[in-house]
Amino acid sequence: MKDTIAAIATGMGNSGIGIIRISGDEALNIANKIFKPKNSNKDISSMESYTAAYGVIEYEGEIYDEAIALIMKAPKTYTAEDVVELDCHGGVTILKRILDLVIKLGARPAEPGEFTKRAFLNGRIDMSQAESVMDLIHAKNDMAAKSSLKQLRGGLKDIISGMREKLLYNIAYIESALDDPENYSLEDFPQQLKETVDNLLITVESLIKSSDNGRIIKEGIRTVIVGRPNAGKSSVLNMLLGEDRAIVTDIEGTTRDTLEELINIDGITLNMVDTAGIRDTEDLVEKIGVDKAKDSILDADLILYIVDGTAQLDENDFKIIDIIKDKKSITIINKNDMDIVVDKLLITSKINTEIIELSAKEGTGKDTLKNLLKEMFFNEELSYNDEIYITNLRHKNLLYDTKESLTKVLESISLDMGEDFFTIDLMSAYASLGRIIGEELEDDLVNKIFAEFCMGK
Repeated sequence: MKDTIAAIATGMGNSGIGIIRISGDEALNIANKIFKPKNSNKDISSMESYTAAYGVIEYEGEIYDEAIALIMKAPKTYTAEDVVELDCHGGVTILKRILDLVIKLGARPAEPGEFTKRAFLNGRIDMSQAESVMDLIHAKNDMAAKSSLKQLRGGLKDIISGMREKLLYNIAYIESALDDPENYSLEDFPQQLKETVDNLLITVESLIKSSDNGRIIKEGIRTVIVGRPNAGKSSVLNMLLGEDRAIVTDIEGTTRDTLEELINIDGITLNMVDTAGIRDTEDLVEKIGVDKAKDSILDADLILYIVDGTAQLDENDFKIIDIIKDKKSITIINKNDMDIVVDKLLITSKINTEIIELSAKEGTGKDTLKNLLKEMFFNEELSYNDEIYITNLRHKNLLYDTKESLTKVLESISLDMGEDFFTIDLMSAYASLGRIIGEELEDDLVNKIFAEFCMGK
């Protein structure tokens, strides 16, 4: 018999409702000892699964709180065990007192992620679904939430399981043919296997490729603001944030380090990085800031290149253009509340970029920029649809391992090697895919993954 666990499943802060979650063989018995239904004829253990009762939390004559008890009986529950959730008032003190009472009566405090871990160990979900639970909780935008929900509903599991079935069939066929050559022929098998492996590689490579968009969906578009000193980079950041987050002065070189902020635009998350103005300088501190700005450009998904519209391009602008020429970019002509003199044709002759005008100081052009960002996201490389996106680095690395093993199978076929050589790499690919869904994970790694979950989940 597994021990019974309990935890506060809602955030630790005062709120309207707080939930105590209890899971395990003794969940109903423990709840029965402290929950007194308003209808005295009701008994928690005899209630139908997925029904609720209103009453009070009471023990040894002391009433702790009014509550609603939600009863969920195994196996059709989140953990596949008996589960009781006590919906109480959301005061931290109240919840802690009730949790202490539940633990006193036989439960133990749940470890981080232990409810989801039990769902995994009890076979209700696979590891990719378990990991998607935390991705869903921490989703920063609508698209990240949708992607995580699709994995939670088994989208990735179905793809991985389908590939493993094909691998297992071929492994079994080879073993059968080697043991019983009279009934199983390997005459045309290498060519048939090559066709299967080629198709599997297409799927694996597609999933690996999706990881770039998956990262963007999960973490946001890494958007770096660059420009020469005093072009208005920090002002543009403040305008998008709607607050004075970055220091703005007329003194060149004010920004000397990178400043990162998350901005959500209609469901699109921008991981915005404001950088030091790029120019040649003898100031040691400013030079460090300039070097960090150049490093940030290398990792960027999108560049916002800020140009002072009241001045012609100078040598610093040309150096910036040369650095960002291979990046997706939007050129923002700032200060259009004054006379614009910068040569836009000169910019477009040197770099493939979208150009818009705005005034960060006056706050005009903000909607134009937001609409352009949305248009680029939905209609260009950063599009989102109902495909499965790999958003987990562990999954991505295992897919690379799978690709390597499948490539070795093709090499063995091309070298006309014996079929027993095929099985080694086929089994390796089968195992790598299995680790994605938790089929062949070591206990230490399982514990490490769930230790990163939040308490009560």
